[in-house]
Amino acid sequence: MPANPTYRIGNAEITRVPEIAFEDADIATLFPDSAPDSLAPDAKRWGPRHFDARTGKLRQSVHAWLVKTPAHTLLIDTGAGNDKERPEAPALHRLDEPFLARLEAAGASAADIDHVLFTHLHSDHVGWNTTWHDGRWQPTFTNALHVFSKREYDYNAALAEDTALAERIRKKADLGPRARLPSRGFFGDSVQPVADAGLAHPIDINETAFEGFVFHRVPGHSIDQAAISFTSNGETALFWGDVCHHPLQVRHTGVNSMFCEFPEAAVEARLWALGYAADHEATVFTTHFGGGSVGHVVRDGDGFDWCFSEGDAA
Repeated sequence: MPANPTYRIGNAEITRVPEIAFEDADIATLFPDSAPDSLAPDAKRWGPRHFDARTGKLRQSVHAWLVKTPAHTLLIDTGAGNDKERPEAPALHRLDEPFLARLEAAGASAADIDHVLFTHLHSDHVGWNTTWHDGRWQPTFTNALHVFSKREYDYNAALAEDTALAERIRKKADLGPRARLPSRGFFGDSVQPVADAGLAHPIDINETAFEGFVFHRVPGHSIDQAAISFTSNGETALFWGDVCHHPLQVRHTGVNSMFCEFPEAAVEARLWALGYAADHEATVFTTHFGGGSVGHVVRDGDGFDWCFSEGDAA
C-alpha cells in the first residue's frame, strides 16, 4: 500500500488509514450502465495507481480518514471490518486486516477516537465500528460518539425488520427510482451494537454542524449520504463518501457505480459535490480512489476535472 502522508487543513491534521487495495475492478461491472470503451481511455489517464494498463482493470481502495484537531480525534467512516459475514461481497467477506495497527501507525489508538463521522451506512464504511469479542459484536471505539444520518439509520433498521416502514421512508425521501437495496447483514453486526451501547448520535443532515464539520445532503448512492466538509483558517476539506468511486467519474459525471441505490439522485449529488469542491477550492479526501486518494476538483468548461495531490498519479 502507498505511503500515507499527513495533510494539514487549517488546524487539523488528516491521515489516511488504509484497509484494502483493490487491483482488479472491471469497468463494465463497476459501471454497468456505461460504455466501457469510452471510459477506458480516461481511466488510463490516471496512471498505474488507478488503472492497470496490462489487464485493463481499475485500482481502488477502502480506507478511513483520521482527523486530529486541537480538541478532537476523529475518524471519517470505518472501512469494512474483520470477520464480517459478507457472502454477497466476496472482497469484503471474513477479512483479516491489521486496520487497528495501521490506525496506531497513523497516530491514534481506538481508545483515542472521540467521534466517528459517517458519510453513509454501507458495509464498507461501518465495518470497524465493531469487533468480535466474547461471542458477540462489541463497539471498537468505546469512547466515541458515532454520528450519522437519522434517515440512513431508520431506513436500514426498517429494511432489517419492517419492509413496509422502509418503503414509507423511501417514498418520503423522493429520490426517484430505486435500482438496488443496501447489502444485507452490516446493520446487525456493525451499526446496531453501537446504538445498543449508547454510542450512536443520529442527526438530520444539513441541520447539524460539529465544530467546523458540516454534513451536506448528497443522497443517491444511499438514501441519505452526506458529504462532510471541514473548514478551518480559510481552508476546506471535503470527505464526499461515495459520490465518486474512481476519478474517471469526475469527467463522466453521468456514470454511476453498480452500488448506487438511486441513480437519478446520485448524478445530481455528484454534480453538487463537484461544484462545491471546485468553488470552495476544497481538498477532497475520497473513499475509494487508489493511491493517496486526495486531490482537487477544477471546473473545465461546463464540466469538471480532477487533479491528484502531487505525485499521486505517477
